[in-house]
Amino acid sequence: MRKTIIPVFYAADDNYMPYLAVALTSLKDHKTDGYEYNIHVLYSGELSENAKKVKAMEEENFHVYFEDIGEKISRISDCMHCRDYYTSAIYYRLLIPELFPQYDKVLYMDCDTVTMTDIAQLYTIDIGDNYIGAVADQAVAVVKEFREYTKNALGIMYDRYFNSGVIVMNLVKFREIGFYDKFGAVLRSYDFIIAPDQDCLNLICKDKVYFYEAGWNKMPIGGNDDTPLKLIHYNLSMKPWHYDGILYEEIFWSYAAKTEFISVIRKAKEDFTPEMKKRDDEGSAKLVALAQAEADNPNNFIRSVGMKF
Repeated sequence: MRKTIIPVFYAADDNYMPYLAVALTSLKDHKTDGYEYNIHVLYSGELSENAKKVKAMEEENFHVYFEDIGEKISRISDCMHCRDYYTSAIYYRLLIPELFPQYDKVLYMDCDTVTMTDIAQLYTIDIGDNYIGAVADQAVAVVKEFREYTKNALGIMYDRYFNSGVIVMNLVKFREIGFYDKFGAVLRSYDFIIAPDQDCLNLICKDKVYFYEAGWNKMPIGGNDDTPLKLIHYNLSMKPWHYDGILYEEIFWSYAAKTEFISVIRKAKEDFTPEMKKRDDEGSAKLVALAQAEADNPNNFIRSVGMKF
């Protein structure tokens, strides 16, 4: 009997290969025989040695494909805004509906994630005719300035603003609405300085979002609670490979230890200097201040452009 395919997408450059390996190790540890897991890594350029090591993680019913989309992403490079440590990789997911016509629905995840259960459980949840399935952004929920930003700059209440690091994309609907062109139009309409790709996705998908329970995108923020852990997302600067004391850090290191990148990851932590921490702290403070400034800006998106898409 033919197995159900679970298409899982990541976007990565060579610097993130060690952390992608951790994410894939956790995914493999929880896969089940009833599914075929097709892992697509959106990538630019020739495969590095690190990428080849990730490719070698393949096994029965777990396949890894590196997809070079460098030429394709250049078509929207004129409107791509990248803030601080973000790279153009944050926009790679935009091309999935166009480049992968064989799929009607896909799961996209950031590389700084660890799964705690079979990811097929998330993928097979029926999201109906919604454009996207996602979890409300927990980092936004715990910071007043971010809550003000989503409400007053984007016109979206914080508990309806999703994090785009773990999403199920309804590609049938994305193609029906001309998502690629729509996203470009939104991105060109305003200089989004907080989370460009995520803000645009939220605007386009507003009121067409299926919200999963919080455990499917649990961030190490706001303290531990009773949320069943299904997927951990070490979002923003909450990286166990930089800092001690990150919530759920032991889970990350347990999977990192199973990869051949463990020495590289440990060295990344050893080499994380006080100057780098200071830069992180300054970046976080700046982001919060920018969010409040945008919330108060009389010419922000919702006040100057509005929902015309």
